Amino acid sequence: MRLRNVKGSNDIIDACNYVIQEPEKGNWSNVFGNKNPIHIEIGMGKGRFITTLAQMNPDINYVGIEKYTSVLVRAIEKISDLEFNNLRFIKMDADNILTVFNPSEVSKIYLNFSDPWPKDRHAKRRLTSQSFFEKYNQILKLDGIVEFKTDNRPLFDFSIEEIPKAGWKIKDYTYDLHNDEKKNKGNVMTEYEEKFSKQKIPINKLIAYRNM
Repeated sequence: MRLRNVKGSNDIIDACNYVIQEPEKGNWSNVFGNKNPIHIEIGMGKGRFITTLAQMNPDINYVGIEKYTSVLVRAIEKISDLEFNNLRFIKMDADNILTVFNPSEVSKIYLNFSDPWPKDRHAKRRLTSQSFFEKYNQILKLDGIVEFKTDNRPLFDFSIEEIPKAGWKIKDYTYDLHNDEKKNKGNVMTEYEEKFSKQKIPINKLIAYRNM
């Protein structure tokens, strides 16, 4: 998908207090002024999901990671009239997460509607690949979990097979989240999720945890 450039986006990002321009590894207790649990969303898109969670859970610190400038700007616009003490953004590629989080510093990771990278030669770039779970394994607490949602069935099938190879277990999963009353309880939708749901496209979800 080609992303449309947003005029002045770099200036908007530079001026936003919610964006950590040069995140320091292990400095999050100073950033937030507390030692509350940290939840991160990798590839946060326009920010609806993570900002909703931040409003709902003031005792949890949220960090949204987005590599595309034009998308991050939309998230900034979304919170322009709001105030958060527990939300920050980073403009960064997910490959670099080990440079900004200490071992066992993160309690939960959200992956929502990630790029499927459909070609086999790009499999390692998928956020549910073994290579990425090796990174998650380092920054997550021992009881930390990963939640993954997607409309892309091939990517979901890949994830179901790939995650156990990384030494993790899949706690729960569904191929049709919105028609599963139990698993959909308390679900917070992303922009993509709402769009696909209106089109009657099934949403897949899984929860993964360490095989300890």
